[in-house]
Amino acid sequence: MMTLVTGSTGFIGNHVAHFLAKRGERLRLLVRRDSDREGLAALDQEVCLGDLRDKAALRRALSGCRSVYHVAAAYKLWSRDPRELYSSNVAGTRNLLEVARQAGVDRVVYTSSVGAIATPRDGTPVTEQTPSSLDRMTGHYKRSKYLAEQEALRYAAAGLPVVIVCPTAPVGEGDFKPTPTGKIIKDFLAGKMPAYLDTGLNLVDVRDVARGHWLAAEHAGRGERYLLGSENLSLHQILERLACVSGRKAPRLRLPYSVAWTAGTACEAWSRLTGKAPAIPLDSVRMARYAMFADCSKARRDLGFDPGPVDLALARAVSWFTQRGRS
Repeated sequence: MMTLVTGSTGFIGNHVAHFLAKRGERLRLLVRRDSDREGLAALDQEVCLGDLRDKAALRRALSGCRSVYHVAAAYKLWSRDPRELYSSNVAGTRNLLEVARQAGVDRVVYTSSVGAIATPRDGTPVTEQTPSSLDRMTGHYKRSKYLAEQEALRYAAAGLPVVIVCPTAPVGEGDFKPTPTGKIIKDFLAGKMPAYLDTGLNLVDVRDVARGHWLAAEHAGRGERYLLGSENLSLHQILERLACVSGRKAPRLRLPYSVAWTAGTACEAWSRLTGKAPAIPLDSVRMARYAMFADCSKARRDLGFDPGPVDLALARAVSWFTQRGRS
């Protein structure tokens, strides 16, 4: 049986592809022509060149496939043209689900995000049942992921065997671009974090996230949604753990939110003039105003999802970023 994976050149998608390959699944990877394929070198796979916005390419990619892991997404907290986020994340997801429906696939695992769930302002961890709406999404990335998830739910209600997984903030090796969480680690190692905000994240080992995708494919019911996360940590706690595994000192200065807001506003104003991505995207500051904690007990209970401690994943991430910095 052939399995299609989208987003295999990205952080989570690459780990999903490697996990499935180790299980002996025959893989076909939908890859854009301009994608960096560095992380695919060790995989035994068939590459299909194409884009989520091209239905003809999707039909070729899905031919003969019974399972689909749709991990691909435009993951940007700033874009010169936000329409590209909706084109890739919403229209692209709709295209893939429609072609999968026509192809009669047995299972689709759609990778959403904890960001598609509204963050409670009192710091309460989100669950799969936390009330959410489009107007409570911060920024275009979260809005696009929320709308894409609504597409997945709509197709599930119409009978397509879709299940949804919502990773929190994965960490580990292979964060090539890097993700916003990976950038925290990279900036910390480069000495570019003299201060921190009073916020928090739910961290999870990216290897556990990959296994969680497979568990959802094996055990989840149609239309079910599962948070895949591990430990709720303040940003200060994350930096202290990074200090322990790297030997570097964690910053002691806590930055007021108003100062971060001013810095983000200035960075985005400069970006509008230069067209370059801001060092501090304003949406990242807005998201950091409230801790993004998660309760992942549903995945533990229903799927047997049992993530390990994140310290080992942080150590692997530190080693990986350090080695890349030396090369």
